[in-house]
Amino acid sequence: MAGPCQAGPERGQRMRSLSAAVSRFLRAEDGPTAVEYAVMLALIIVVCITAITTLGTNAKGTFNNVALNGAISSAS
Repeated sequence: MAGPCQAGPERGQRMRSLSAAVSRFLRAEDGPTAVEYAVMLALIIVVCITAITTLGTNAKGTFNNVALNGAISSAS
């Protein structure tokens, strides 16, 4: 039985299998498609975060304005 550091027939077979898998991955067009989807997802997330931040800032300003007007009205 060959250990992890010893060469044996299983190790050669595993290396050929790994080499074939890497070769298939590099030839396949699924990789670039996945990258394109990841970039699109990242852009969508950035747009959503920007929109939510802007909406939150506007809502905070509106609520502060309403609270200030309510405080002024009740003081009069």
